[in-house]
Amino acid sequence: MKKIYSVLFALITSIGFFSCEVTDISPKDSLTDESFWTKPEDLKLFANNFYSMLPVPDDLENQSDNFVTNGYNQHLFNESIVPFSTSETGWAWDRIRACNFFLTRYQKAEGSQEEINKYVAEVRFFKSLDYFAKIKRYGDVPYYEKDLQTDDIDLLYKARDPRDLVLDKIIEDLEFAAQWLPEPNDTETGRLHKYAALAQLARVCLHEGTWKKYHNASAGNISSEQLLSKAAQTAETIINSGLYDIVKGDNAGCGQVPFEGYPLYYSNQFVQESLLNNAECILPRIYEVDVVMHWYGRSQGESGRGFSKDFIESFLCKDGKPVGISNMYQGDETLEKEITNRDPRIYQVVGCLHKPYLVMNGEQIQYGMLNSIIPNRGVTGYAIVKFRSPLQSQQEPNQSTYDWFIYRYAEVLLIYAEAKAELGECTQDVLDKTINKLRDRVEMPHLTTSPEVDPLAVNYGYSISPLLYEIRRERRIELVAEGFRWDDIIRWKAGKLFENPKTFLGMRVTPEVVANFPEESFYGESGVQTVDYEGNEYINVYRTKSVDDAGRKWSDNDKRYLDPLPLEELTVNKNLTQNPGW
Repeated sequence: MKKIYSVLFALITSIGFFSCEVTDISPKDSLTDESFWTKPEDLKLFANNFYSMLPVPDDLENQSDNFVTNGYNQHLFNESIVPFSTSETGWAWDRIRACNFFLTRYQKAEGSQEEINKYVAEVRFFKSLDYFAKIKRYGDVPYYEKDLQTDDIDLLYKARDPRDLVLDKIIEDLEFAAQWLPEPNDTETGRLHKYAALAQLARVCLHEGTWKKYHNASAGNISSEQLLSKAAQTAETIINSGLYDIVKGDNAGCGQVPFEGYPLYYSNQFVQESLLNNAECILPRIYEVDVVMHWYGRSQGESGRGFSKDFIESFLCKDGKPVGISNMYQGDETLEKEITNRDPRIYQVVGCLHKPYLVMNGEQIQYGMLNSIIPNRGVTGYAIVKFRSPLQSQQEPNQSTYDWFIYRYAEVLLIYAEAKAELGECTQDVLDKTINKLRDRVEMPHLTTSPEVDPLAVNYGYSISPLLYEIRRERRIELVAEGFRWDDIIRWKAGKLFENPKTFLGMRVTPEVVANFPEESFYGESGVQTVDYEGNEYINVYRTKSVDDAGRKWSDNDKRYLDPLPLEELTVNKNLTQNPGW
């Protein structure tokens, strides 16, 4: 039985402390702002509120080149409009104000510096989390160091501060958090610790370092090279701690007893009942029967979305070569041929005959045996089953109880490899302790510093070295559906990727494919529609969109690299400016 602390999952009444009004009167029989900030336990109670900011099981990557959804994404087709209301966007400041509310009052508490500062570290961590989301989305944003009151006119109506200024503050907060948060073994289960803060710091520095490099942003207080160096050094600190490792997911308790010759070492990691003792988990979100549960065991594979043809083509063959040059590639006349001799992660994330889709009365049922119409389980023909548990008990509405990775060691290794490659410092030793550990798990050949050039390489809009290309490919495969791809494309300034029609098309349609589905699954008013592209027929989920749709074109300085500010904010605060192009 997993041990959890329900305080992290309950709605804490201290939300009331976020009120704009503060009384100077301190009644003896009630809790007020004046009487609250007295001891570390008060700080802990307040900090508990922010844990809801950490990610939960969800469809995190629909806006990317990896997935195609039932309804087309307006942003990717350049049909987005400037929102009017703040409620439609991420331009909200309640969490920042709550953090500042704490940070201007915690000094009243009495206790040891170590005990007080670990809760200050938690709040500063969460403040940095919110601000990082804002600069990724909007670029320059106002930075606040106090909870504003109605008479703070100058601050309420201030202009946006430079992205670099906010980034400096984010890094300061995360460095403070890494300094004062306890070691993993010295903190309560599920709470932040030192290495979670370091993982977030490495993520921030890689993102902003590559953003500066590929968007030709000014150096500001810290250059692209300095940020990339900091990303590498921070990731290396985590690696050198010896606390984490890449492990093969255990079959026990997952319901995924593998079919012969098709081990599930990768996909089993994502349906582990408990991640508390999993060496790959830096920080888990913990679930428990009848205490806190989620819905992902039921939805995956039936979520009205599917992998894109472009994503499927990115998997290497078992010889470590891309499909364009490997003799092992069997073609794509059927799904079975397409996944044969490929990186084993492909059959562990795509619904197919080699991964249990459902266990019913002790019988393992395969995806291909379900005889389902494509839209119900994978609009492109490539259904996502990475996070799907085959256990019936996990598929009841809101009854899933397997844990969720908040920070996973695999990401840290990928950060280190990419940062070192961007700095021109990626040696074979770097690859062997990062990329090749991931490949060892699925028994793929090692990456070397001189990989072959992929003749079917995706178009980033610029040239990169074959080594960096392969590191980016590895990141795309290993972290798929974990919420990174859109941020990666934006920081790399790689919107050109979306110009490839295969980023919104599904599997190739052949007579063999049609025969594998019920009659009328294809064509007709209710059937799946197809389109001809480069001499082949593919599933086209979006009936109104053509393969050469102008909306998928990206200019060098496309406005979609940043989101627009809501109109009501621009109307109220004349000192704010809109992002270019909107």
